[in-house]
Amino acid sequence: MSFSTDLIDQLARELDQSEKTRQQVEHFSKRFPGMTIADGYAVSRAWVAMKIAQGRVVRGHKIGLTSRAMQQASQIDEPDYGTLLDDMFFAPGDIPFDRFIAPRVEVELAFILKAPLQGPEVNVDQVLAATEYVQPAIEIIDARIEQFDRHTKVMRKVQDTISDNAANAGIVLGGEKVDPRAVDLPWCGAVLRQNDVVEETGLAAGVQGHPAIGVAWLANKLAPWGESLQAGQVVLAGSFTRPVGAKRGDRFDADYGPLGRFTFRFV
Repeated sequence: MSFSTDLIDQLARELDQSEKTRQQVEHFSKRFPGMTIADGYAVSRAWVAMKIAQGRVVRGHKIGLTSRAMQQASQIDEPDYGTLLDDMFFAPGDIPFDRFIAPRVEVELAFILKAPLQGPEVNVDQVLAATEYVQPAIEIIDARIEQFDRHTKVMRKVQDTISDNAANAGIVLGGEKVDPRAVDLPWCGAVLRQNDVVEETGLAAGVQGHPAIGVAWLANKLAPWGESLQAGQVVLAGSFTRPVGAKRGDRFDADYGPLGRFTFRFV
C-alpha cells in the first residue's frame, strides 16, 4: 500500500491533534492493514513539516530500536529514526508532565556534531571525526498512537511507531561533554534510578556494539532523501536500557559514572 498525499496529511493532523489534546489515537496499522514502513516515514515527515510550519526548528535526530531484542520484538532488521525539534529539549530539573501523554524514559548518549555527515558511505571513524563531543542524554518517549490497542490489547506495529516520529517527545542533556575519541564509547555505562530505586543499568555497547554505528547508519539512510546530518545538530544514538514508565512526581537520577550525573523530575 502506498498512502495518498491526502491520507498522509490527514494522519499527520491526527498525530498533531493527539499531542495537543493528550488523547491517543488508535493504531494506523489496524485501520490500514496494508500500511508499509515507507508510509510510516511519509506520515512522520508530514507531521514534522507541519510542526516546522507552526514555528518549530529542527535541532537534530533520534535513532530508535537499536537493540537486537527490540528489533526482533518489532519484527524488523534495522533501527528507525525521528526528528528532534527545539521544544523537545529540557534542562535537568523540573519537567512539565502535562507536555506528555504516557512518558517513558530511556538512557542514551548524544552526539553533537561539528561537521556535516553526508551519506551514502559514512563510517564510524567519520562519525567520530565529525563529532564535537558526546554527552549523556535521556530520551523521553511518548505514544500519540496508543502502545496497546484499546480493544484487542495488541501492541502497535513498527509502522505506527515510525509515523509517531519514532515515539520521540523530549530530550534531557546533562553530565559531561567528552571528546568521543577520549573515552571507550561501548564501555560507557549508566545507572538509572527512579524514586531512589535502581530501575535500569546498561552499557552503550548495547547499541549495535558501538553507539556511533547508528549515527553512521542514519547519515546513510537520509542520503536517498537528499538529506544529511548538519554541524550543530544533536543525534541521539539509541537507548541501551529498556524504557521506564514515568508518572507525575517521579524523580529520576541518571548516573553515568565518569561522564557525570544529573536528576530530573516530572511535575
